[in-house]
Amino acid sequence: MRKFSRKRNQRRALLKSLASSLILREKIKITEAKAKETAKFLEKFITLAKKGGLHSRRILARFFSPKIVKKLIEEITPRYKERKGGYTKILKLGPRKSNGAKMAIIELVK
Repeated sequence: MRKFSRKRNQRRALLKSLASSLILREKIKITEAKAKETAKFLEKFITLAKKGGLHSRRILARFFSPKIVKKLIEEITPRYKERKGGYTKILKLGPRKSNGAKMAIIELVK
């Protein structure tokens, strides 16, 4: 796991917010390293949401707002009913002009 020069709780909050943005917008532009970690983080939650049930909803509610949980369960997971994994796609871009960081676009697979 990448540390991103943050403590555990700050790192988890970063991943939660990136995953939330990705669920709402379905496509975001971030650094390559953050994209890879966000994909790994979000794939587990999509798999959990696919199982359905009250237990899954309660676990998701601990991490995300009700609006995001609803979108994840009602709109996003039905798309992946037959899919075993690989719910996100990372497209690499060129370096950022300001500091040269490798950039990428992460999006949910259609």
